[in-house]
Amino acid sequence: MRRRLRALLSLPLTALVSALAPAPAAHGATDTFIGTWAAPPTAVPATDSTVYEDQTLRQKVHTSVAGGSLRVRFTNEFGTSPLVIGEVHAARPATAGPATAIDPGTDRVLRFDGSSSTTLQPGTQRWSDPIKLPTTAGGDLVISLYLPQRTPADTVHSSAYQRNFVANGDVTGKPDLTPASTTTSWHFLSGVAVNSSSGTADSALVTLGDSITDGEHTQADTNHRWPDLLAERLRRDRQLAGTGVVNAGIGGNRLLRDPNPAPGSPAESFAAYFGESGLKRFDRDVLGQPGARAVTVLLGVNDLGQPGLVAPASEEVTAPELIKGYQQLIQRAHQHGLKIFGATITPFEGDTLGYYTPQRGATRQAVNDWIRTSGAFDGVMDFDAAVRDPDRPGRLLPAYNSGDGLHPNDAGMTAMAQAFPLQLLR
Repeated sequence: MRRRLRALLSLPLTALVSALAPAPAAHGATDTFIGTWAAPPTAVPATDSTVYEDQTLRQKVHTSVAGGSLRVRFTNEFGTSPLVIGEVHAARPATAGPATAIDPGTDRVLRFDGSSSTTLQPGTQRWSDPIKLPTTAGGDLVISLYLPQRTPADTVHSSAYQRNFVANGDVTGKPDLTPASTTTSWHFLSGVAVNSSSGTADSALVTLGDSITDGEHTQADTNHRWPDLLAERLRRDRQLAGTGVVNAGIGGNRLLRDPNPAPGSPAESFAAYFGESGLKRFDRDVLGQPGARAVTVLLGVNDLGQPGLVAPASEEVTAPELIKGYQQLIQRAHQHGLKIFGATITPFEGDTLGYYTPQRGATRQAVNDWIRTSGAFDGVMDFDAAVRDPDRPGRLLPAYNSGDGLHPNDAGMTAMAQAFPLQLLR
């Protein structure tokens, strides 16, 4: 399976699309569903030895749009052995009490073709059957997943900015549990969709990006990522209240290239979490989202900053190379009837990570000029203008700086969400 996947990923883009196109029956299974939450999965580095056995993962997600019934997507896409799911429950969290508690009156068993258990082969993902469980827009949903067998945690979204809990035994249906450990990752969980015919959902906006979209340096458990804050704006707009916002950000992600740490370098211990390139994962993480009608793209800063640090210096990029990558995404989106909106790359001069050089600053400006003026995208989100310091435009405004000169803080995330032109979605 892994060999076949690698072979597929080596194909030209058009051939890859045909090879990976979903069967009509599988696609039809989610035709009336709209994405309300997502977390793109990645592989794990060899140093990540996390293993679960006879344990329950209680994981919380934040829904962006409401529905009367839902489905949950599970993934073993980077696994090397079958993922055995013993039982899964979905519930709303308790309105009071510990963070580990659920509202027992909302607890539902998830099934797969009628069975309460299933096995996912390596390289695969699967949606659960629909269940009737009304969700609220801007509310939380708790997914309790029981893993009866020894299960390496090798498919993950490592940066959840959300506390999740691990408990011993099958306690999927317990109103509360005693955690054996806490994690800030999502494991084996990649999407939630709600039924558009029984709620307010009518379409989904997918936000493809890197750590800035993923929520790096935002306060945990507060859902202050800019896509979450944008979803709040949409819910207050009568025309756009039915738009789900599906976060497809991955920390460290690049537009053009997969992770490529130098052998023996410290980056080998974490680079796998950066995920496949935006070009490679576009079909899965954007086109594969139920009800997707539009996508935003905020990628490029890691293409600029990682060479020489966590990637070979030979992978230094130019503005034409990045622009060519954007053009490929634009073509893919338009082929599938999606609107695609480009975001200017935010400033990072003075960063503490070692990303900035004057050459990279000039490349960023050239790319941003193209995004603003080329007309290639269906719309532009000028996040650079929203968060830069007007006195030193190569840098983040101090009030928006998380401390590393690269990632906006919670206030910066608010400024980005406010800078999204809502008319793009009308």
